[in-house]
Amino acid sequence: MIQVTYRDQTWEVPGPIVVRDLIERVGLTPATVLAVRQGQLVLDSVVLEDDEAIRLIAVITGG
Repeated sequence: MIQVTYRDQTWEVPGPIVVRDLIERVGLTPATVLAVRQGQLVLDSVVLEDDEAIRLIAVITGG
């Protein structure tokens, strides 16, 4: 299982899965979050495997 953390929520999602699909599976919109693995930004086309941990960070915009 892939451990997914976003703010104060945590999910476990079975892998392998593409980052974009993982984000949608936990109920978020891919355009509103960034995925980070081991301190590095992960593109939404990357395939994640079981036993990985991903942190999702909200994209903040303003003007």
